[in-house]
Amino acid sequence: MNTWLTALAAALALVAVNAGAANAGPTDAQIAHIVVTANQIDIDAGKLAQSHGHSQEVRDFGQRMVTDHSGVNKSAEALVTKLHVTPAPNDTSKSLQKGGDENLAKLKKLSGPAFDKAYIDHEVAYHQAVLDAMDQTLIPNAQNAELKALLVKVRPAFVAHLDHAKELQASLDKTSLDKTSG
Repeated sequence: MNTWLTALAAALALVAVNAGAANAGPTDAQIAHIVVTANQIDIDAGKLAQSHGHSQEVRDFGQRMVTDHSGVNKSAEALVTKLHVTPAPNDTSKSLQKGGDENLAKLKKLSGPAFDKAYIDHEVAYHQAVLDAMDQTLIPNAQNAELKALLVKVRPAFVAHLDHAKELQASLDKTSLDKTSG
């Protein structure tokens, strides 16, 4: 298993473990930091895809990730400002950041179709893991109604991103197969 995926799985497992500790899940301040960190990781990867992507579809997908996840972060930042909540760094957000940094380092070493495949494979795994964390931990543990509503509101965008990434993954896999069999 790739190191970034291992780090992501470990970070999201921390969310679940922390949720089980004394029946207390992450606090709203911790959830806010996890959300902002997770979005920033995808923004950074999307920017790299815009500049390093081999295919136009991958560059366009990277642009979409930058635009959409920047919008989510702006909404989250506006909400925490309104609520006078300071996002609290925590083991989960730190682990997510570490995994995101490792992924970027790995991607920066790649080019051409290898970059496209690694980036899109990451996007599929990442969006699925984030959706699982939203459904199992973040949304159920959000205490503030507005924070919970924001998470519920942005969830369909994450589903759409996952679906789009899976379509691109299948297309890249097919292109790769066509080249090896032709």
